[in-house]
Amino acid sequence: MPELPEVETVCSGLRPAMDGNIINKLELRRNDLRWPFPKDMADRANGNRVIGVRRRAKYILIDLSSDQTIIIHLGMSGRILIDTTNKGIFNYNSNIFEKHDHVIFHMQNGTLITFNDARRFGAMDMAPTKTLDKHWLLKRLGPEPLGNGLNAEYFFTRFKNKNTAIKTTLLDQLIVAGLGNIYVCEILFSSGVSPQKDTNKLEMKEIERLVKFIRSVLIEAIEAGGSSLKDHRQTNGELGYFQHNFAVYGREGENCVNDNCPTIIKRVIQSGRSTFYCSNCQR
Repeated sequence: MPELPEVETVCSGLRPAMDGNIINKLELRRNDLRWPFPKDMADRANGNRVIGVRRRAKYILIDLSSDQTIIIHLGMSGRILIDTTNKGIFNYNSNIFEKHDHVIFHMQNGTLITFNDARRFGAMDMAPTKTLDKHWLLKRLGPEPLGNGLNAEYFFTRFKNKNTAIKTTLLDQLIVAGLGNIYVCEILFSSGVSPQKDTNKLEMKEIERLVKFIRSVLIEAIEAGGSSLKDHRQTNGELGYFQHNFAVYGREGENCVNDNCPTIIKRVIQSGRSTFYCSNCQR
């Protein structure tokens, strides 16, 4: 599933294509994705100018001039691709789209923005912009990992009564929003913290390292265009490249990347997810 760096990469690709442009027609080529589209969603979007594209956790938020916001989650296999060739302009019933192109934004300047999702685990919703903080998908999310709300003091307060493994805690979207399995594995390795360590046993110096590497690992991944595992593509169709920098994820049985460490990377299952780590470098 695309994680924060992949979603941020998609938002960065959408901004130059959507910001300030008008949605001439929102074409819904089926009635639902993971759940039905909101009533009159297309009519509520048509003719509105996009005034901003932003991210909250793993959700893409498209703010409209009507004070409505389109909420998009990519799910397991969702992709958003941009076509600026103008081949679809004023041609709403064309056959240029693929089988799993479920939603198409026909922008007034001819740009086509297509949401493709073979498995249909993705989702779209629409709500008044001013009520987003109360929307059922967003209202309980923790602070953004790259925002000022995430700091060592916040983690210390939230961690002190948690007796679950730190890997499981960091995946809890109520504690911190947007972190997923891949990047938590990488963050814990960079921090030197065992994924199996009880959260409430972390010392402040370990928590401070976690905050530091949450930021640095995510920023590095965003700059690399995210990680392309199976379905993820950038909006221009290109792959992300951060998977070439993985220190532990997917490297079971391989040597640790740290110099002078003779340990082999291990894999264990935690809360139904694969965890990759170095038992020597992570304590």
